[in-house]
Amino acid sequence: MNDPTPGTTLSADTSAAAEDVQLRLWREMSDAEKARLVTALSQSADALARAGILHHYPAASARECFLRLAIRRLGIELASRAYPEIATLSDVS
Repeated sequence: MNDPTPGTTLSADTSAAAEDVQLRLWREMSDAEKARLVTALSQSADALARAGILHHYPAASARECFLRLAIRRLGIELASRAYPEIATLSDVS
């Protein structure tokens, strides 16, 4: 990770002092700790995406949620090639 330009921060809503602490803590983390953090963040992103899908499609089965998540992750073209059953979803073209 490159350090930001002096006088700037990576996030507009974070003070320079807070960011300094955050960067120091990231640098001090072991590879295993970083991997656990990335895994947890990925799982949280998946949970939010699934919640959004269920919000729009409350009657969706687990498989339909999986297919709709694949579309969000991969795009319709690649997801359809990987999972041809996507064509059975009524509102996907």
